[in-house]
Amino acid sequence: MTIRFPDPDPAILARREAILAGLAPLVAPEALVVSEDERRAFETDGLTAYRQMPLAVVLPSTTAEVAAVMAYCHANGVRVVPRGAGTSLAGGAIAQADAIILGVGKMTRVLDIDFANRTARVQSGITNLAISGAVSHEGFFYAPDPSSQLACTIAGNIAMNSGGAHCLKYGVTTNNLLGVTLVLNDGTVVEIGGQHLDSGGYDLLGLVCGSEGQLGIVTEATVRILRAAEGARPVLVGFSRVEDAGDCVAAIIAAGIIPVAIEYMDREAILITEDFAQAGYPRDAEAMLIIEVEGSDTECDAMLARIETIAKDFRPTSVRVSRSEAESAAIWKGRKSAFGATGRISDYICMDGTIPTGQLGPVLERIGAICAEKGLRVANVFHAGDGNLHPLILFDINRPGELQKAEAAGDEILKLCVEVGGCLTGEHGVGIEKRELMRFQYDQVDLEQQMRVKAVFDPDWMLNPAKVFPLDGRLAA
Repeated sequence: MTIRFPDPDPAILARREAILAGLAPLVAPEALVVSEDERRAFETDGLTAYRQMPLAVVLPSTTAEVAAVMAYCHANGVRVVPRGAGTSLAGGAIAQADAIILGVGKMTRVLDIDFANRTARVQSGITNLAISGAVSHEGFFYAPDPSSQLACTIAGNIAMNSGGAHCLKYGVTTNNLLGVTLVLNDGTVVEIGGQHLDSGGYDLLGLVCGSEGQLGIVTEATVRILRAAEGARPVLVGFSRVEDAGDCVAAIIAAGIIPVAIEYMDREAILITEDFAQAGYPRDAEAMLIIEVEGSDTECDAMLARIETIAKDFRPTSVRVSRSEAESAAIWKGRKSAFGATGRISDYICMDGTIPTGQLGPVLERIGAICAEKGLRVANVFHAGDGNLHPLILFDINRPGELQKAEAAGDEILKLCVEVGGCLTGEHGVGIEKRELMRFQYDQVDLEQQMRVKAVFDPDWMLNPAKVFPLDGRLAA
C-alpha cells in the first residue's frame, strides 16, 4: 500500500467479543454485522484500491440508536467510521481494523415535507434521487445531483459537501442544506439550523457540511427543495482542440451567462462513454461540452442562440441542440454513466481538483502531459462551469507499479490545481487519498487551527480517525 493506515490498537482487537456483546442490545439483531463474509462488503468504498476489515458494522435505524452506539463506543474507547452508501472516491468511508463502521443505510425515511416553505426533513441514509422522487408530484426537486445520485446518501453528501452537474446554477450541498441532527462523539444529540434560511450565532452548519465525519454523525437533515423549471435543453458542442473547449467555457462564464450545467468530456471519455451509452456523442471531437439551459421554450432558444454565437469563436466541429426529452435524456445518460463506462474497460482513479475557469485550457494540456510522461491514459470528465476537474487516470491493477504511477500522476495534478489558484478538492473530499497533500495547500499554522476545531468535538480522534489530516503531528484538545 502507498497510503498508510494507523496501526490498530491491540487492546481493542483483544476485546472484540466483549465489544460485540455490548453493541448487541443497542440495535436489532440484523443490524449488527459481525461475520467475516458479511463485513467484507464494508471493507472498502469507491476508492477500491484500498481496503480494511472493520471490527464490526452497526446499522442503526433511528437517531436514538445512533446515540446509544456512540455513547457505548465513547465509553469503551472504540473508534467509529461513519458510512453512507460507500461511494466515496477519496476513501472517506474506508474502515479500520480497530473501528466499527456505523452505517446509516437503514435510515431512509422522509420525515416531513413543507411545500409552502420549500423544505424537506429526511433521515440521512436517503439518496439524493429519492428526495426528488418524494416531491416531484408537486413539481419540486432536490438540486444537488452527483453522478452517483441514484446510490449516494445525504449523509455522505453532507460529509463531503458534494455537488453535481447542476451545481453551476443551484450550488452544492452547503447551498441546499438548512439544518441537521448531529450525534456527537459521546452520544449527545444536537440540532443545528432548521427550516429557516439562516441561524443566529456561529455558522456551525457550515462547519459540519464538508467535515467528512470528523465532528459527529448526521442522522437527519433539513434540505431546500426547489420548483422545477418549465423545461430544460442541452446542446452538445464538439471541438478539434482541448484548449478551444476550455477557452469556450471561460468565455461563456465571462459573458455573464449562467447555464444550469457545463460539462466537459475529452476524446478518451467520449469514445469510452459512447461505446456504452450510444448517446450520439461526436466521435471525431477532441473535446466536447454539454451545456444545458432551462426555462420556457423562448428563454431556452434565446440563451442557446447566445451560447452558439460565443462557441463559433472557438471553431466548433459540431453543434447539436437537443430537440426532444428523449434526446436530452440520452445526452445526460452518457454523462452520468461515464465513470461506470470507464470501469468496464480499465481500473482508474478519479481526481477532484478545482481551478479558476480561466485556467482550464493550460491545465488540461498539462494534465495530458503529466499522464503521458508516466505512460498512462487519462479520460477527463468534469464540471467545467465551476472548474471542478475529474480526470480519470487509467491503469492496470494487475501490473506491478501501475497503481503507484497513477497515484503519482494524481498527486501532480492536484498540486497543479493548487499552483494555479485552485484547491485539492471540489466535492469528493480529502479522505485518505489527499491526506498527505494537505501540507501542500496549507501551512502548519492553518492545519493546526483546523485540527483544534476537530479536537473540540473529538479530542481523542475517535471519529473517522485516519482521514483528512496527515497522520503525524496531530493535535489533541
